[in-house]
Amino acid sequence: MRKAFILDTNVLLFDPQALFKFGNNDIIVPIVVLEEIDRFKREMSENGRHARLFSRKLDEMRADGELSKGVRIPNGGMVTVELGGNHPLPVELQMDKADNRILALAISLKKEQPKRPVVFVTKDVNLRIKADALGVLAEDYEPSSVEPDQLYAGAATLAVDAHLVDEFYAQKRLAFEKIKEFAGPTGLKPNQYLILRDSANQTHTAMGRFSKELDCVVPLVKPVEGLWGIFPKNAEQSFAMDALLNDDIKLVSLVGKAGTGKTLLAIAAGLAKTVDEGIYHRLLVSRPVFPLGKDIGFLPGDIEEKLNPWMQPIYDNIDFLFGATSAKGRRGAGKGCQELMNQGLLQIEPLTYIRGRSIPQQYLIVDESQNLTPHEIKTIVTRAGDDTKIVLTGDSFQIDNPYVDSANNGLVYLVDRFKDEAISAHITLSKGERSKLSELASNLL
Repeated sequence: MRKAFILDTNVLLFDPQALFKFGNNDIIVPIVVLEEIDRFKREMSENGRHARLFSRKLDEMRADGELSKGVRIPNGGMVTVELGGNHPLPVELQMDKADNRILALAISLKKEQPKRPVVFVTKDVNLRIKADALGVLAEDYEPSSVEPDQLYAGAATLAVDAHLVDEFYAQKRLAFEKIKEFAGPTGLKPNQYLILRDSANQTHTAMGRFSKELDCVVPLVKPVEGLWGIFPKNAEQSFAMDALLNDDIKLVSLVGKAGTGKTLLAIAAGLAKTVDEGIYHRLLVSRPVFPLGKDIGFLPGDIEEKLNPWMQPIYDNIDFLFGATSAKGRRGAGKGCQELMNQGLLQIEPLTYIRGRSIPQQYLIVDESQNLTPHEIKTIVTRAGDDTKIVLTGDSFQIDNPYVDSANNGLVYLVDRFKDEAISAHITLSKGERSKLSELASNLL
């Protein structure tokens, strides 16, 4: 039997293509949802763009029939705009609120056709609870969600025979066939990082990366002088440094709590590849001015002064690297952040204006990526031109965007979709290295 899916406003703002995601079923858009969508259409934010896109798609459907009677869509579903329900609600739920009017519609449809499953789809947690209390089946809209504890970690530890660890050190590679029995039934992902541990001696270990192209484990890239005075402090940071410096890996995702070194390592690698080696024309560092696309004209001053409060965490990391470089007497000492920007080697900007751009031969770092939706992540990654490398960093447990959560934000969406691609690498960092206080705060608070 065909189901009836009633869509809430937040679902359509999250994904304007949601109409086409429910298969051969009936998709119902309450008239009050159209009223709410209309209020968003004038915004220049991502929500505004999604609202306008949804309105255009719905308008195009009118050519195929009357929305009040239902319009057939290509996947076999039927889209209908319903005026509302007249089912009375408890006195606590006032009918002047849009959410409650949608609930009344859901109850009315359920009463009219008791044998047809009616599902209310909303990303509002409290609204799902109210629906359940009224006997209406309610679901979250998560077309692609991955719980943080189930997210691909990007690294694994294999307990192997001692001679395999010795062979890896001696030959600088180890064929996958020799460790296949230790890798488990799922095998290894492209660019998965490994700790090969002697099963008889826990201190006898080696670190490497599985190369899908070579079908073997290869050693990590370890700069003798570090990256702008920065040296990895644990195995996870060593893995991250290898991925950040490997020019064959065009997409790197770093996920971890505060203080694990995600942003610092990414910027250090970007400076090394851009300023020192000249592999890329420019280091472009960006982060969402949350919400993405929100007008920043409320702050006083010129564009640079407006951006400073949002971009300050990036400046702090770069200033730290310049200090470490000067202390070590390394190349780049004496070159300040502003000088590199004047030379065109460094650019720091918000993600607000990235739509429509093409970014060739640049090292692009997107910080705080957990606040982006899957659609926004797609927009960013598809900006990559020839020879561009993209690094996404973030913490799925520090989300400010009310339209995403730890399971369906753009960062985890990208990690899950790209885990089998040889062009990408992912590392989850769990050990904080900022300070003892920072590590305790991350774990205890």
